Amino acid sequence: MSTTKWVIDPTHSEIGFKVKHMMFTNVSGQFSKFDATIETENEDFENAKIEFTGAIDSVTTGNADRDTHLLSADFFDVAQFPEINFKATSFTKIKGSDYKLVGDLNLHGVTKSVELVAEFGGIMKDPWGNNKAAFSLEGKINRKDWGLNWNSALETGGVLVSEEVRLNIELQFAKQ
Repeated sequence: MSTTKWVIDPTHSEIGFKVKHMMFTNVSGQFSKFDATIETENEDFENAKIEFTGAIDSVTTGNADRDTHLLSADFFDVAQFPEINFKATSFTKIKGSDYKLVGDLNLHGVTKSVELVAEFGGIMKDPWGNNKAAFSLEGKINRKDWGLNWNSALETGGVLVSEEVRLNIELQFAKQ
């Protein structure tokens, strides 16, 4: 059976995350440099082969000091670990447009399995005749599972940075 390759459209995709700050508000960030491909044997994408690579030095939260701290050895340690990688181990249709994406996330030199909820937006032809596919992904990881342990205790109790990281990802792919 023949496969179809899809490549990321980075101008219409976002790799975002949110982390609680001081236990009561969220700080959002994203990676602005990334690449992803999908290989599939059918148009519903079930059992697709999915791979993603992101450049750690492209992290941005809207605050230069915080971004510099995130790139330091306290967090991502970009000098030693310049990329984040994900490789799907399964992509399973649950019902309708709802899927479960399971794969190996390599971050900070550690590889662990993660599970994400995926919504397949469908396939459409853009105004220039290109076939596009869209996906929305959500999930949660514990940053300490990847050795991202830095924190600071608050005088009032709790910590400065939550261990839980919520992932919010919007992807558009172009058929090759």
